[in-house]
Amino acid sequence: MFSKILVANRGEVAVRIIRACKEMGIETVAVYSEADRNSLPVALADERICIGGNAAAESYLNQKNIISAALATNSEAIHPGYGFLSENAGFAKLCEENGIVFIGPKSEVISAMGDKDTSRQLMQQVGVPVVPGTEVLKDVEEAKEIGYPLLVKATAGGGGKGIRVVAREEDLADAFHTASREAESAFGNGDVFLEKYLTHVRHVEMQILADQQGNILC
Repeated sequence: MFSKILVANRGEVAVRIIRACKEMGIETVAVYSEADRNSLPVALADERICIGGNAAAESYLNQKNIISAALATNSEAIHPGYGFLSENAGFAKLCEENGIVFIGPKSEVISAMGDKDTSRQLMQQVGVPVVPGTEVLKDVEEAKEIGYPLLVKATAGGGGKGIRVVAREEDLADAFHTASREAESAFGNGDVFLEKYLTHVRHVEMQILADQQGNILC
């Protein structure tokens, strides 16, 4: 059991983590941007430390400052919540290198599955069917015809950010650049690819929780 955890997120995400830690008797450290100085998670945490300016790139995506905050407060672990750095293999590795537990998958697992383009390729290699699509596109001019409607989809992150539905070819360029900018802002990675947009289907997701003792719950 950890005695102190740094929460590397904001808003409702951070509040839920901090409240859960309090129930378990674990001290918490809230990191915050200048804009969130008076926010609820900052008030609820046992300790608090500012990690940068208003923009996410200056604060909640600032890996160096978050690690420094964890070391300065003697935090044993970092809980990234979801979004921001939760699926960033580089950040997970940085935690490992600094002797801090990253509450989430190991960096090599995130590398394999956290990036949608990499995970698509991995699934194809082992024979798992995937939705028709492209590899990462550096420019919309590289797009090959996969039929409309389609999705412009960020390779990084999640939560619906960096995704745009495109019904007509004339809307593709604008959706491509908008999705890329949004992904760059939210996850620090603007890479996008195209994927066939399927209608009248159900999305089924299964959550898996595992610990270091080999216990797995689905």
